[in-house]
Amino acid sequence: MDVRIRALGAGLLGAVALVALGAVPADAAGPAGGPGAGGTLPVAPTPEQAAAAPRTLDTVARFFARDDAASARAAAPPRIEGASVPVRLLSPDFVAGKPGAPVARVEFHASKAVAADGRTASLWSVRGPGGGWQVVNIATGDDEVRYTAQGLRLLPGGTVFREPQIDAWYVQKGAKVLPLDEDAVRAVGRNGTSLDAYRVRVTKAYGDKLPGSAYARRGAAGGYDTGAGAVASEPAAAEPAVAVASVVGGAGALLALTFAAGVAFRRRPH
Repeated sequence: MDVRIRALGAGLLGAVALVALGAVPADAAGPAGGPGAGGTLPVAPTPEQAAAAPRTLDTVARFFARDDAASARAAAPPRIEGASVPVRLLSPDFVAGKPGAPVARVEFHASKAVAADGRTASLWSVRGPGGGWQVVNIATGDDEVRYTAQGLRLLPGGTVFREPQIDAWYVQKGAKVLPLDEDAVRAVGRNGTSLDAYRVRVTKAYGDKLPGSAYARRGAAGGYDTGAGAVASEPAAAEPAVAVASVVGGAGALLALTFAAGVAFRRRPH
């Protein structure tokens, strides 16, 4: 089945596209049986428990293995390191200028997985309708945990968030917005900017691309897609059907995957 999925660096600001596949991406290649019954991973009372569940760790081991599943099974299993962190993305309400809207809102929780050889991955968990947590995406690297820690060191008590449209990480506290990576530096300068100035910038960039806009009605999924940072994975040939998403955040986007769809796998753009 010739199918490709895109995990976009460009954010949707409120939409997610589910694609029912007859296979999972190559990143998820492994023994027949997939992530679990129906292609989903276990539901647990907390994000940490969902990430550390044996079936989740088995899936993470195959994610790290890529197409070398045999040697992965022979190696030490991956481990979950530390607590999960809430991950906030730029809020459409803030972009739209809604009074009192925070700059970002929590979209999922991320846990850091570490392979036996030191490689890292981020496990994204969301809370489902029944209150339980489930891992719905596995991405290479530990951006979510790392930038959260970095931002809270820089501005203790601040709000760490990502502007997914340009893959930029910031920390905000009061009237101050500071960059945490080079993408953010390019957007607001090395010394950061004020919250008001940041709102002006993102409203100018994305204000006409919010859900319900003409941009969204043209089929652009409700967000600002620069085309930069898009990555694609080729599917493996012998995995059971699971549902995979172009997962980039937005209101309830990841929640759409929970319980009804399978875990998504992606490499981050570099």
